[in-house]
Amino acid sequence: MDGSVIPESQRPHRDDVLLAVSSVLAGALLWSLGVHSTGNRHLPAWVALVPLLVLGAMELLRRTAPAVTLPVAVAGLVFDRFTVGNLATLLIFTDLVYAAVVYGKPALARRLPISTGMLTVAVTIAGVAWLRTPQALVIGVVTGVLTFGPALTGATLRNHREAAEAARLRAEQTALLAEMDRAQAVVAERARMARELHDMVANHLSAIALHSTAALSIDSPATSRDALGVIRENSVQGLAEMRRLIGLLRDAGAGKEAVAVPSLDGLDSLIGHARTNGPGNGHRCGGWRPRCPPRRGWWRNEPAAGHAGYAGRRPQGEGPGGRGPERGTGGPGADPGQRGRHRGGG
Repeated sequence: MDGSVIPESQRPHRDDVLLAVSSVLAGALLWSLGVHSTGNRHLPAWVALVPLLVLGAMELLRRTAPAVTLPVAVAGLVFDRFTVGNLATLLIFTDLVYAAVVYGKPALARRLPISTGMLTVAVTIAGVAWLRTPQALVIGVVTGVLTFGPALTGATLRNHREAAEAARLRAEQTALLAEMDRAQAVVAERARMARELHDMVANHLSAIALHSTAALSIDSPATSRDALGVIRENSVQGLAEMRRLIGLLRDAGAGKEAVAVPSLDGLDSLIGHARTNGPGNGHRCGGWRPRCPPRRGWWRNEPAAGHAGYAGRRPQGEGPGGRGPERGTGGPGADPGQRGRHRGGG
């Protein structure tokens, strides 16, 4: 049963079947009406139907086997010249030449227009040389219409199709590259958010470590209470930021870009944090005022435990003119040697 099934690639196209049937019927109608293309009466008139039927059958193979239909079409056309002729046979021949260029192999599509053009020129020159009359040019014109014209039309159409296919492939490649760039941008954005999460957690932990060290070093209930408040606030804010960034990374997924949605939900908390840790809260530690979460680059290079020397000193007065701590008190203005002694000896 499988052997009797014709592969789909070898089945005649629906348009080819319609074209073959309509061509044969049109040729038969012209023959019945006595419309002939030549005045040759050496053979019976019904013989003109033979090349018509043969070329009509070749129309079924114009897409699937153009290399076979072209030689048969040439032989049928030559045979038709020895009969009374049929106009439908000539039209079928031109369509087979056109199909051979459009659906044939690239080599055949390149050579056929050149071959038919040379054939047209040769027939024209031979006709003029043989008949030596201006009417001999008609032979060359008819040859060009039957051979060179369909081949040139098919070559033009094929070139346009190939150009359109190349443009489509370039568009697909461009879309693929754009998709790859988008995926890389998503990965880079997720990596940036991961670094931001790491830096944010490090800042809050540094502030917690610093204030806890101050609370342990200064034996004062008020100072301890303020430090615990700051520690709790930094912890809550750190957890909130972690939940927000992790939620963004989770919602974005592997194929979408993580984008933070601006909102004013954290404005009150930010204002309260600024009021608590701002320069006007009156809390001094080691002779210098604590500030908002430390600058990222400074605290990343020096562990929080290394700054215990600042908190280990008792509160001292400000320098002359209220310009902050005097040099040598362990604050940021201390010289490197003095700062090293505070770290080592406390």
